[in-house]
Amino acid sequence: MPSFVYTARTAGGERVAGSMVAATERDVITSLSAKSLFPISVALEKAASQPLFGGRVSQQRIATFYSQLASLLQNGVPLVRSLNILREQASQPALQNALDDVVKRIEDGEAVSDAFARHPRLFSDMAVNMSRAGAEGGFLEDALERVASFTEHQAELKARTIGALIYPAMLATFGTLIMTLLLVFVVPRFEPMFEQMRQRGKMPALTEGLLAFSGWLSSSGWIVAVIMLVLIFAIRIQLRSDAGRLLLDRIRLRMPLFGPIFRNLAVARFCRVLGTLLKNGVPILKSLEISRQATGNRVLSDAIETATDNISSGQTLAVPLTACGHFPRNVTEMISVAEESNSLDTVLVNIANGLEKETTRRLDLMVRLVEPLMLLVMAVGVLLVVMSLLMPIMNMNQVLRD
Repeated sequence: MPSFVYTARTAGGERVAGSMVAATERDVITSLSAKSLFPISVALEKAASQPLFGGRVSQQRIATFYSQLASLLQNGVPLVRSLNILREQASQPALQNALDDVVKRIEDGEAVSDAFARHPRLFSDMAVNMSRAGAEGGFLEDALERVASFTEHQAELKARTIGALIYPAMLATFGTLIMTLLLVFVVPRFEPMFEQMRQRGKMPALTEGLLAFSGWLSSSGWIVAVIMLVLIFAIRIQLRSDAGRLLLDRIRLRMPLFGPIFRNLAVARFCRVLGTLLKNGVPILKSLEISRQATGNRVLSDAIETATDNISSGQTLAVPLTACGHFPRNVTEMISVAEESNSLDTVLVNIANGLEKETTRRLDLMVRLVEPLMLLVMAVGVLLVVMSLLMPIMNMNQVLRD
């Protein structure tokens, strides 16, 4: 979240200034009013809102940091001393510099959640809000432990998904490369051998088509490559816009086989983040705002935003989620029952666990089906090339006799 600088006056007329991390300028004004301060000016603190220290830190390492910090706090080590210990042990410069800045801000009187919020590349909104709720409620170590468990779980799920798709992607890449090399460098060498057969009209149609396609690819393949690069560049530019990302997310949800997988993963992320935040005492409207951003899908995020507006007007969560049509019926039914029994936080985490298990099984099944299918496609392609080259060779003796 961004950081704002403000100037205000106390009830006695004294002028005060400071900074505050909040979602919007209105939240800053509301917080100041709650402290009996009268805002004079509120502006975005651009220089300090998102400092860049360079480098990347894996989610697995961040999860370890949360777990170690929670362990130190549970054993009575003060917060600043715990952060200093972890800063000294950190091997990544990005994490070291971020923790150094966090320690300095905490020593200056800033809350740990606000200090975390100044480094959004390392500490997510969920971690910021859960640490804020934990610090205010006196259970910071428990909140950090849950953040660690959540972050580690998400990192493992992402690694498992990517790992399942690596082998099919490698098959597709190497298969395309092999076929391209055959068509560009190997097939043209046979064309002079078949010239006499072509002049006599004895060339098989399959061979003729292969030679024509090979010649076109050899002479105009660079045009195809340039067009593909331009298309990729144009698509990447388009995906940076809101309309482009929204279109891509809609396509993801409507894909024949992968659509349900993308949807279930997005819904599972939403349920897990929302359930974890609610369990740690974060208000439901704030929890919905954070969890809808965690879906990674604009279509679902917009639907959840509509649900948030409905909740503000007094409705339950299940009704607008059902109306949007993107959430599975069994999920909305469980949410409805959980709201009636006042167990929404626990049920949401259970829903996420169930969806992730179902998605993992479906993904494993699809990978098992895709791998032999891709091998079959590669085998058929190579077989067509070999047959196209062998057919005229086998008929060449008869052509020469004629």
